[in-house]
This record gives sequence, structure tokens and C-alpha cells, in this order.
Amino acid sequence: MPIPEAASRRAAELRREIDQHNYRYYVEDDPTISDADYDRLLGELEALEQQYPDLIDAASPTQRVGAAPAAQFRSVAHLRPMLSLNNVFDEEGFGEFYTRLCHELGVDTLEFVVEPKLDGLAISLLYEQGVLVRAATRGDGAQGEDVTANVRTIRAVPLALRGDDVPPLLEVRGEIFIDKAGFAALNAAQSVNGDKVFANPRNAAAGSLRQLDPRITAGRPLSISCYGIGAIEGTERPPSQAATLSWLRQLGLRVSNEWQVLSGRSACVASYRDMAARRAQLGYEIDGLVYKVNSTADQERLGYVARAPRWAVAFKFPPDERETRVLAIDVQVGRTGALTPVARLEPVFVGGVTITNATLHNADEIRRKDVRIGDTVIVRRAGDVIPEVVRVVTAKRPAGTEPYVLPASVNDQDEARRVQAIIHFASRRALDIEGLGAKLVAQLVGAGLVRTPADLFALDAETLAGLERMGEKSARNLIAAIDRSRSTTLDRLLHGLGIPEVGEATAASLARHFGALDRIAGAPVAALEAVEDIGPVVAASIRSWFDDAANRELIVRLRALGVNWTEHEGAAAAATGPLDGLTCVLTGTLEDMTRDEAKSWLEAQGARVTSAVSKKTDFVVAGAEAGSRRTKAESLGIAVLDEAAFTVLREEPAAIGRLLDVAQSRPAGDNG
Repeated sequence: MPIPEAASRRAAELRREIDQHNYRYYVEDDPTISDADYDRLLGELEALEQQYPDLIDAASPTQRVGAAPAAQFRSVAHLRPMLSLNNVFDEEGFGEFYTRLCHELGVDTLEFVVEPKLDGLAISLLYEQGVLVRAATRGDGAQGEDVTANVRTIRAVPLALRGDDVPPLLEVRGEIFIDKAGFAALNAAQSVNGDKVFANPRNAAAGSLRQLDPRITAGRPLSISCYGIGAIEGTERPPSQAATLSWLRQLGLRVSNEWQVLSGRSACVASYRDMAARRAQLGYEIDGLVYKVNSTADQERLGYVARAPRWAVAFKFPPDERETRVLAIDVQVGRTGALTPVARLEPVFVGGVTITNATLHNADEIRRKDVRIGDTVIVRRAGDVIPEVVRVVTAKRPAGTEPYVLPASVNDQDEARRVQAIIHFASRRALDIEGLGAKLVAQLVGAGLVRTPADLFALDAETLAGLERMGEKSARNLIAAIDRSRSTTLDRLLHGLGIPEVGEATAASLARHFGALDRIAGAPVAALEAVEDIGPVVAASIRSWFDDAANRELIVRLRALGVNWTEHEGAAAAATGPLDGLTCVLTGTLEDMTRDEAKSWLEAQGARVTSAVSKKTDFVVAGAEAGSRRTKAESLGIAVLDEAAFTVLREEPAAIGRLLDVAQSRPAGDNG
């Protein structure tokens, strides 16, 4: 059907008007139209496009929701890597950062742009000829997940850029987040609908953005704050960070209203103190401030260290600490029968999460902190993740409390141990049985359906469907996951078996050295001790495990039920690469990748990754809070790579050569 000129003209007018109202609402924070009038304009445009489908284009504000649910997100490469930031946690750390930059640039004073560090999810928006064509998560910095269909549903994200100086290609970097009011409303709706509420705005934003059905994302109160540029073509980069933010705003992209230009260390520190004091009054969650050298030319002079710019830093706020009360101390049984005390706490909201328990680690830790039932304690989330008891407020200790003594055993310890052993066997780093959580394992063990890991492979969907809270579909999904796990690798199987003293690294060492399970099972203690980083205690533990008739029967049953694993000829079949022959220890927390990912990369290059630092260690990769392993490595003269240096190692072939030179230059007694 031909489109009447009047209809085409009116559609163009409506789009311009709607885009202008979006800009006023999301960018200027100054709406000039009611929600009802906005909906009326959008409805008129939808009616026109429905009558004349040829009017529709991808940039139309009516086309935010339209993609069908996806089976999974595909991986896409960023045109320019998405960098992360190095962190500082106190004024001394920031002062060192500031002084270093001044020294390197040969100046006495530096100008920074300071922006709030939103607690959300990093996103990259790709615009071609001014039209949004792709949105991707950070991923590993080089590649992320394509979430374009979901991001298109966020009204704060323009589908088309504004103005006459739109570049032919622009990669915009920003943060997807949910503000406090939106989070409260979302959780209220979740509760009314009987759905699980979210722990904090960041989790809600991440979960909403990664929905496979864009219609679900469209119903979530997501917003965006843009802060930088990745790739750009057809125009020069703005001369400063301040100019970058202003330009992004002119293009119709939302940026923070809180950014400012500051000169000098004192002004920067004062801005941190000010924001820390009024953080709670902001309408959104932040976990610090970001300081970026304002001059683009100075940024280029300073350059980058691995995956972080040397000209920027995140000045993080201290961990949120709260006071609560110890209601009880329970004991959890591990897979090997080890007992771990856990403090049951009066619920307290800390760092965006309600905490009800915290591990007390072991008897020594309880004695050191003298945690007692009834105590008032200070708790925090270590690294903003793990709940921990910081200290006891002894001034508030009730009269008559007694020091807690960890029992030598607990009731139903055997059953609890079986539960933990099967949870470990099914865990992600072992057999990786998706959907087999702790509660379901406890149910299976309690019902007598599973006593050993082998029993999992004898389950059927009909039996599972008869369990409480387990429908037919869930039962079929779990059986499918169990079937997928039948094919695994030797190191994963060894790790999953739960042999005392054999963790992930030791399991990998055994698999590399012997190549086959039967060789390990039949190896004498002396042969086991010949494996790198396995000493007499570990060797004796392995030998004892395989000497147990019940454990040998477990392996027989696993094989009979179709569980299989890849085997090879032993050490000769180990991976070879530029790091072949080097032994590495991973320690601390890496920001840009998981320990699993780091380990996989190292092993792919031929390195052996072990858990303990010794004279046989060639180098250590030390993330944040590396602790004693780093200290020991330094005392032995072993090369220590921080995360920045590790990234250089992965990205620059010459760095591997330098590392080999360092390893080979150590005295002979140090590497053997």
C-alpha cells in the first residue's frame, strides 16, 4: 500500500517529538509532558506504523520490544577492548596514584574529571550512522555477550543519536543500573506476584539485562549512565574527558549529573569525603568515585597497563559494616567430615544484602575472636561478597555467656558428610551437574535414593518427579544434565571424587603425570610422591583412598553406569606451549577474569598450575589480597606478576620471553 505523504510527514514529526521528550526526560531530567500525553503520542505513531508497515524502521521508538526470546546470547568482539579500573581504598593509596602521575607527566598539579562509580553492569553500545546496531556486556574485555534486543527496551538508551555531527561509527561505554526507587518498586511487584525478590540493585540490573526474553527486560526499571568512548571513526576524539561527557550528552546519551572537573590532590580528596558523606542521599547505589585525567593528550601519554588505564583509578568506599547479634552457632559438615562453625545472625542489611549467617571458619578462629552465642558483633561482606564477623562488641556482651567449644562430632554426621560429598561431586569444577543444588541433594540422600555419587547415574525422571517440589519438567531437565555429565575429564573426576588433600590443582597434576585412573589407583606412595607438589601426606592420603574397597567399588559402578573420562599416555601427553616446563601458583582475587579462566590459559600455554609455593615454583600470579603465598614467593626470589603484568603476559608474546629469561636466570638450586 502506498504511503500518503501526510502519513509519512506525521510519522516523522511524531518520532522527532517523542525523541525530544525522551531526551528531556532521561538526559536533561526535565520533562515537559505528562506520561499520559507521552503515551498518546507513542500510540498515534504505533497506529500509523500498523496501518503503513513500510513506515517502520529500526530507530523508531515503537521498535524497542520486538525480538523473540533467544536460546542463548552469542559472543561478540568489542571494536576496542573494554578496560577495567585499578582500585585504591584510602587517601594514602590515592595520594600515591596522584604523585606517580604528576611525576610521569612532569607537572606539579593535575586536572581530573570525577564521576560516581555506579554499582551496575558495564555495557558497550555500538552506533553506526547514528543508529544503535549492537549492545554487548563487558565479558572478558575483548568479547562480551550480545544483549542488543534487551538494551533496545531501555528507554534511557537512544535508538538513534541526535544532532548534525554524529560520527559514522561510535562505540559508547556506560553502566546499566537500577535506581533505588525502581529497585523498591521492582521488588514490591516481585513479592506481590510470588516471585523471588532481588538482593540488591546490581543483581537486579544484571539479571534483568540477561533475560533471554526481551519482554521481561522491558518490564524492568533499567537505566544507563554513559562515561566514555571506545572505537570512533569519522571524527577526532574530544580533547578532554569533560568534553567527552558534554558531547555524549549532546548526542542524546545520558551521563551522570554529578561529574565535576577538579584540580589538585586536595580537591580530589575533598570530593571523595563529600560524596562519602552524602552517598546515602543519592537516588542510586555507588561504591566509590572514578578519577580520570581530564586531558586526552595526557591520557595518551600515560597509556595503559594491561587491561587498565594508567590515567584513571576507582577510589572505593570502605566495606559497609553493621552491628547484629549472634543467635546461635551451628556446625556444618564438609565432604571429608570436617566440621565448620557458622554463626546464625539476627538479619542485618549489609552492602545491599540481608545477612543471616557468617562462617566462623574453625575452632581457632572462634577462640581468637571469642565469638559467643548472644554476642553483639560487627559484620561485613569481605570483598563486598562473603559475610564475615569482624569483631565482637564486648561492651554489649550479656552476662553469663560461655566461650563456644566446637563439638568433636554432630548428630547425623555420616548423612551430612554424604550430602556434602555429592554436592562437591556435582559442583561446577567437578562433574558440573546443572540444577543439582544442595537442597535437592539433601532430599535425595534423605529419601535413601542416593548414597554415593554413582547413585546419581541410576536415577530416572519418574522417580525424581515424585519428589516434593519436583515436577516432570524439572525431573527431565535434571536427568538430561546428569546424562551430559557422564562424559568428563580425568582431572575433573579426580577432583569430584573428594579424595582428602586432593584439590583441583593436585587432581590436574595427577592426571597430567599418570594419564589414566588405573595408573593412579595402582601407584605406590613413592610414585605418587614423584608427582610435582605432592608430598608424603598427600601421597599417603591418595594411597589410603584407593586402598578402601568402598572407593574402588565406587569407580567400578561409575564405569558400569556409563561415566567415562578422557585419558592419555601421561606426562608426555601434557599440553606444550611457550610456558612448557614452568610451574605457576595462582593466588588472590583477579578482577578481570576468574581463577578458572586464568588457570585454563596458563595450562594451554604449557604451564603447570599448583597450589603451593615452593622452590620448584617459577612464577606467581598474585591478584588482590594475595597474602602469604605472595610473601613466600618474594622471600624465595620467585617472580611475582600482579594482574596488570599477567594481562601483559597474555597479550604480548615478548612478555613470555622476558618471563622465561627471569625463570632461567634463577640459581639452579632455586628451581629444582
